[in-house]
Amino acid sequence: MQRKGLFLHLILFIFTLFSTLLAGAMQAGVSILKEPEKIYKGLPFALTLMSILLAHELSHYFASRKHRVKATLPYFIPAPTIIGTFGAFIKMKSPISTRKALLDIGASGPIAGFIISVMVSIIGLSLSKVVPIQETKGAISLGDSLLFSILSSLILDYQPGSQDILLHPVAFTGWIGLFVTSINLIPIGQLDGGHIAYALFGEKYNLISNIFIPIMLLLGLLLWEGWAIWAVLLLILGLRHPPIQYPEVPLDRKRRFIGWITLAIFALTFIPVPFKIL
Repeated sequence: MQRKGLFLHLILFIFTLFSTLLAGAMQAGVSILKEPEKIYKGLPFALTLMSILLAHELSHYFASRKHRVKATLPYFIPAPTIIGTFGAFIKMKSPISTRKALLDIGASGPIAGFIISVMVSIIGLSLSKVVPIQETKGAISLGDSLLFSILSSLILDYQPGSQDILLHPVAFTGWIGLFVTSINLIPIGQLDGGHIAYALFGEKYNLISNIFIPIMLLLGLLLWEGWAIWAVLLLILGLRHPPIQYPEVPLDRKRRFIGWITLAIFALTFIPVPFKIL
């Protein structure tokens, strides 16, 4: 890779680390303009979030290299948002030859990100506080996936309905990691879930993709408008998956098992209503 390309990846990584550090510090109650020396309080949030993103994208990268698919190093995206980033991505520069390669590349990122997110969630929840639900009135409430709800119940002694959890920044990054994993695993288009579904089902994938769009629109009308926005964006980006070079080569049993594992991860991490005001 040319030095100029490496420099761009490094600069974007540093800027995103800094923007997530700022976001973490502000979440910790630091006024950056008045107390710039306290920016270090954003480190727990920034380092754990960057670890999740890095694990996800490097897993895609190394899986691509393993199957001799040309791919870039991760591009990180700094952003002035509550979490300081729009995520990261790699760009594949050559076609994918077989379903085996497609599934390995598609599944590697979500599985790696999921594992790190679960570890981070367990650590973060153990550092979180249980408070009376009245103390969180007017705040933004994060919805629970099935997995995060189970982890919360196992780690913390609290009564849903009368008590709430003030998430430690590390727990918040775990929640973000699980939420992003579920979005990546939606079986549509160029999302990781689209790659996995195409590898598993071939052209039948189109039916699955076409079914999920109206489901997301319905969820957007009934539960959280963000699902409708996602559905529209995915329609604009396109639902069809690019063909692979040798679609006739079937998946082995191991890859099919990995594919079904990712579908289970999607079910465990999906959050019907990610955000709401208490």
